[in-house]
Order: sequence, then structure tokens, then C-alpha cells
Amino acid sequence: MTNQLETAIEKLSKLPEREQNVMARWIVEEINSDKRWDELFADSEDQLKALAEEALNDFDKDKTEKLDVNKL
Repeated sequence: MTNQLETAIEKLSKLPEREQNVMARWIVEEINSDKRWDELFADSEDQLKALAEEALNDFDKDKTEKLDVNKL
């Protein structure tokens, strides 16, 4: 366990039980969410690569338009 995690757990342990449970649920949800995103991106890696290559080819062939961020 890292020093930062030990410090965080020490601080969490001083909170009231209800707040500890809220924080514990939040941490677990964040970890699960990260896992889901990793799985989604892993499944779409080939698609993302193809889209990136298409975008670069369009850029190289001058088929793209400059975005004016002031008009957003």
C-alpha cells in the first residue's frame, strides 16, 4: 500500500461511520467504472484506430475544415 493511500485511509477512518460508508461506496463505484471504460475501449481499439487513420488521411488530403472555436 502506498503512503498516500495509507494517509487517505487514516483520514477516512476518522470520519463518522455514515461518511465512511459513503466514501467507500464512491471508491468502489469509481474502480468499477474505470474497469468498464477499460473494457469498452479495449473492445473498440480497432475501430478507434481506423477512425484515427481516416481522420489523418482526410487531413493529409486537405479534406478537413479549420474549427473556429470563437463560434462555438
